[in-house]
Amino acid sequence: MQYRDDKVSGNKLSILGLGCMRFSRNMAETERMILAAIDGGVNYFDTAYIYPGSEETLGTILAKHKKRESVFIATKLPLILCKGPDDFDKFFNKKLERLQTDYIDYYLMHMITGSAQWEQFRGWGIEQWLAEKKRTGKIRRVGFSFHGGQGEFIKVLDAYQWDFCQIQYNYSNENFQAGKAGLLAAAAKNIPVIIMEPLLGGKLATGLPKEAVTLFSKANPSRTPAAWGMRWLWNQSEVTCVLSGMNTVAQMEDNLRSADTAGALTDGELAVYAEVIALFNRAYKIHCTGCNYCMPCPKGVNIPGCFAAYNASFAQSFTVGMQQFFTSTAAVSKRPCGPRLCVECGKCESHCPQHLPIRRALKQAAGRLEPLPVRVALSIARRFLP
Repeated sequence: MQYRDDKVSGNKLSILGLGCMRFSRNMAETERMILAAIDGGVNYFDTAYIYPGSEETLGTILAKHKKRESVFIATKLPLILCKGPDDFDKFFNKKLERLQTDYIDYYLMHMITGSAQWEQFRGWGIEQWLAEKKRTGKIRRVGFSFHGGQGEFIKVLDAYQWDFCQIQYNYSNENFQAGKAGLLAAAAKNIPVIIMEPLLGGKLATGLPKEAVTLFSKANPSRTPAAWGMRWLWNQSEVTCVLSGMNTVAQMEDNLRSADTAGALTDGELAVYAEVIALFNRAYKIHCTGCNYCMPCPKGVNIPGCFAAYNASFAQSFTVGMQQFFTSTAAVSKRPCGPRLCVECGKCESHCPQHLPIRRALKQAAGRLEPLPVRVALSIARRFLP
């Protein structure tokens, strides 16, 4: 494992971190994966209050194997759930209970989208609350995860003496949200930058167009698409730690190999990324990461599932997309969950970290995935479901 300096604290953080949003439901597999991560040198674990079961799972496994002091735990204050200053302690104390610890190494303000949001929390006394928690050692480092535009990122970055920040960043669009400009701005302040969605919710690992996979394979047959995605990030010295939402031991082992051997990319390798990006952007119509922040839909639409099937119908083949739509979205329960159920209430868009035009995109998905013959077939199929 390679490590990079947290210049604020002096901690050495593994360049590979474990993003804990997408844990497997198989507790035994998750336990093996977490232990494999620690054995492989991973020391940064990122979870959050709103990731279902994540904090409890991580805390239970670390406590069981007495590994709490071997790692840095990062978790987040759910700003969207806070109704007032009393909620700061309510959520924090619950986190300590779930994680079976009495302190948090890296505490983030979760999903800041702009400076006005931060100013609201300043008005509630968040700065004083954080100062007291740092004074008592309950919180060691304070940061924020960001999901807004580049201009707002700079404002938030300058609004407080942050110890670190977390941004979405990958090779498919380096100017999205905080982007490259945000990365450089934070690095200029010597603030560690943690990267989330390095593989766009797995799309850059298992969902690339076949032509893109072929390009990567020709350039280096022993390197997986996931490894290409991670190496692009590690090639930038301003990146401190890259979070990967692994949920199997095999994925962990692949990423550990990449983290062990990552080095500078050649001009030839960088040229391959440019070709892959062109293919990816042509094939992927909706850049959904599958984070599920938009869920549940009041009308039962499986929004991430619809978008995954829609994208697959272009990136891989129409047949593959429809198979995915039938098996994972539309025909697995008596209650329909396809895109035509959308009534355009807009609730999903208000929660989407990517700021996607979800209502418009669902109309596009409905037109491609749910023509009349498909709707008739689904209606018949549901009659035979238990």
